[in-house]
Amino acid sequence: MIVVIPAYEPDEKLLGVVSDFTAQTAYPIIVVNDGSSDACRPVFDAVRAFDHVTLLEHDGNKGKGAAMKTAFSYIGEHYPASEQVITVDADGQHLVKDAVRVAETLNAHPDALVLGSRRFTGNVPFRSRSGNAITRAVFRFTTGVRVYDTQTGLRAFSVSHIPEMLALSGDRYEYEINQLVYCTKNKIEIVEEWIETVYIEENKSSHFHALKDSFRIYKILFLKTSFIKFVASSFSCFLIDYAVYAALLGLTSRFTAKDELQSMISVAGARIVSSTCNYFFNRYLVFRAKDARMSFLKYVLLTAIILGIQSAMTSGAVALGMNKWIVYIPVQIILYPLTYVLQRAIVFRNKSIESET
Repeated sequence: MIVVIPAYEPDEKLLGVVSDFTAQTAYPIIVVNDGSSDACRPVFDAVRAFDHVTLLEHDGNKGKGAAMKTAFSYIGEHYPASEQVITVDADGQHLVKDAVRVAETLNAHPDALVLGSRRFTGNVPFRSRSGNAITRAVFRFTTGVRVYDTQTGLRAFSVSHIPEMLALSGDRYEYEINQLVYCTKNKIEIVEEWIETVYIEENKSSHFHALKDSFRIYKILFLKTSFIKFVASSFSCFLIDYAVYAALLGLTSRFTAKDELQSMISVAGARIVSSTCNYFFNRYLVFRAKDARMSFLKYVLLTAIILGIQSAMTSGAVALGMNKWIVYIPVQIILYPLTYVLQRAIVFRNKSIESET
């Protein structure tokens, strides 16, 4: 097991982390100085003096993800694929006993990504508690996989996974969420091992930028998961629906002068074609559910149910006084995320890899 500690502007707590690991384990340690200021030089000089510690350094600050990649690249060049990696934060919030348990869990699940997950009990800063709760919910919504602590820095995986880890995008905190997204896409098991929740001095030493880093994280969750493909599929099928509707209107006008009949045939034909296209787009391109059984029947039933709910909500809103021309839009906005979740969870459900606790 190789311990990786990315560090930016660390204080004496980094020395405590390194000291505890060298005293309680025989793990080799790689510390990455991510372009810290000269004021931190005494800390890194002290780190270098420990046995079994390798210090790697960036010329400037590149981000936590970049620091981890630097360590992973070094490990890939100097250690065999049979070894294992565990990442630990530099601020003393990960206890050695918890890191050891995460390592033991990886031994039982050698092909998995093991997370040291916090329950967020006790005196947890509001920003940390709420931020994790929101990210947990968004991750669950976009991927369909339950992970309780999506932002933990205590993680373990086999060195054999390093090529994939190096290929992932993201140089800052978004890199860690990208690891999880990659695992859900590629059916790599995510296993959670409960660890102690430790926050020192209200987490003041954290370099997480609430706005910039949150934006990077949520951009990945919405743009690199099936959700953005679902949106693209829906828009494409809307264009198909309208094109078929217009074509059928022109065609039926040659056979009947009744506007109602033309409209009924055109709407029905357009909906059949666009719904069929939407089914195949979502099955094979969005959710990649090639083994989904009875999915077409489920799709038809779900579409009918959603249509019924939509009609009921629209009629109810109009009865309450809402404008009949405007109410259609908020109803669609409300039902669209529900449609996405139900299609992923029921219609095109694959055998998901859920996290274990």
